[in-house]
Amino acid sequence: MRRHSETLLLVPLLPIFLAGMFPMFLIAMLGFFGLALFGMLVICVGLASSNEAHDNFNHDVIVHGFARGPERAARASDMHLAARLGLRLEAVGATMVITAAIGLCYAA
Repeated sequence: MRRHSETLLLVPLLPIFLAGMFPMFLIAMLGFFGLALFGMLVICVGLASSNEAHDNFNHDVIVHGFARGPERAARASDMHLAARLGLRLEAVGATMVITAAIGLCYAA
């Protein structure tokens, strides 16, 4: 029997590594300014996630009309769950920006 190489298991993870390498390189090379920039990007992702959740809910209401109570409650619950995730991302991004601002004040 021939053994297969374990390195072939890492090939599907290569794009994830390459995509994640840029933000880490950005933070390392730019320092606190890079952290603030990355925080603003996270805030933008949170806003986009929240807007997409509301857009999907509105699209369902417009296209399918008002649903019965349990189905409407399930759609609203999904929208609120996605909006809470967006709010958490915004909070994490704001924390990163504030941390970078404090770091810049103490480093200077």
